[in-house]
Amino acid sequence: QVQLVESGGGLVQPGGSLRLSCSASASIFDYAMGWYRQAPGKTRELVAVSGSLGSTNYADSVKGRFTISRDNAKNTVDLQMNSLKPEDTAVYYCNAARTIGGFYDYWGQGTQVTVSS
Repeated sequence: QVQLVESGGGLVQPGGSLRLSCSASASIFDYAMGWYRQAPGKTRELVAVSGSLGSTNYADSVKGRFTISRDNAKNTVDLQMNSLKPEDTAVYYCNAARTIGGFYDYWGQGTQVTVSS
């Protein structure tokens, strides 16, 4: 069992920056770590993912603005968000997924990000 706790959300003006952090209760070295978001009335969507071997992928809507990074020694994964837009407003969730030795999928409780002037 892996517990995930997000932090760093808040209210920011358009064009501003925020850094989200996700802290895991157990080792994440063999997990793919991702950030997802869900806006009101919309389905949850992938924002960025960091594979266990170091690869990264981003949603087209955030490429060039968001950066995902992980620290396996600290069991953390961060999402640096720059040039924020109102359409980035959503609840952001941290996810840990692993298929080695079975299928494991864990979610944090989410942190609200609001981009508004």
